[in-house]
Amino acid sequence: MSLRPNYLENGICLNVLANSVKNAKDCYEAAEGHVVLGVLTKNYPTDEAAIADMKEYQKEVDNAVSVGLGAGDPNQSSMVVRVSKAIQPQHVNQVFTGVGASRQALGQNETIINGLVSPTGKVGFVNLATGPLSSQTAPTEVSIETAIALLKDMGGSSIKFFPMKGLAHKEEYEAVAKACAENDFDLEPTGGIDLDNFEEIVQIAVDTGVKRIIPHVYSSIIDENGDTRPEDVAKLYQIIKRF
Repeated sequence: MSLRPNYLENGICLNVLANSVKNAKDCYEAAEGHVVLGVLTKNYPTDEAAIADMKEYQKEVDNAVSVGLGAGDPNQSSMVVRVSKAIQPQHVNQVFTGVGASRQALGQNETIINGLVSPTGKVGFVNLATGPLSSQTAPTEVSIETAIALLKDMGGSSIKFFPMKGLAHKEEYEAVAKACAENDFDLEPTGGIDLDNFEEIVQIAVDTGVKRIIPHVYSSIIDENGDTRPEDVAKLYQIIKRF
């Protein structure tokens, strides 16, 4: 099984949530495999339960599993490290302070690990204080270039810019995308992305020259049963193919 997400030739891969193994398989097929399926550690009472379940997902979607926190919950950071070590997924979601531990636990450089940084209201600056303890303190605002350098030091692969609230932080997002392009770093826009704003959000990253982009589209395409709608994943897939 590959440890790398199955990007399109244009460097784009989707990230959507999976509510069950069947839902994951349906969404995987809807995107013709160009997707990682988010499975949230927060939904499991123990590491063992999460590991056993995620291994079932891996079999059905050729390891296109994204180990998730659960709404960016910093308290899930350590569980993400432990579960990721056991299952060796294609993609890992982490708060900023959990990136180094995740890379060390994985013991390889193929799996994509993102580091969560948040908008600050200031263009060119992001908040790093997204860990279990640091998120309870005052924001730590640094330039996006410094954040990228720190993530590279820790073995991170990409910036997870969250919560974006769609295009509410458009200018900040544009600056993040520009810095990722200039510093050869991946970008994962997350939060408030839907079928209406998706194309513009991806277009901004493409226009700045970001080489690899994994947009996260979550609650806006989930039905009343908690399943991600495969037909919406198919719509998103048609959009990313056009770039």
